Amino acid sequence: MQAAIEEARLGRSEGGIPIGSVLVLDGKIIGRGHNRRVQNGSVIHHAEMNCLENAGRLPASVYRRCTIYSTLSPCPMCSGAILLYGIPKVVIGENKTFQGPEDYVRSQAVDVEVRQDPDCIHLMEEFIAAEPVLWNEDIGE
Repeated sequence: MQAAIEEARLGRSEGGIPIGSVLVLDGKIIGRGHNRRVQNGSVIHHAEMNCLENAGRLPASVYRRCTIYSTLSPCPMCSGAILLYGIPKVVIGENKTFQGPEDYVRSQAVDVEVRQDPDCIHLMEEFIAAEPVLWNEDIGE
């Protein structure tokens, strides 16, 4: 989770939204990313999507052995990518400031762990207070 938090901080330092993600296989990070919607002018580069993009094209058998870590509960788009590639475990830093479709993801036999990490909560609370319009744009409101 610490590597995902570092990604979130990097994203914020670039003027973006402080959400980070890493993809881990057998204890090793094989992909990392952060929300790059602002930086890239992108509609899809949420942290998890950016992480998967940076991991590169992998065989399905690799995804099925991975854990994806995200500082914030994955949205419906990112949850869909997790399900599409058969990633069996998601570790979420926090879902206090935003909660994606965690129950649905669980219903698809994915192990979902929520940590309520104080650093993750602080990053998002501080960002939402400072940038409410940008935050609402990011979550489609």
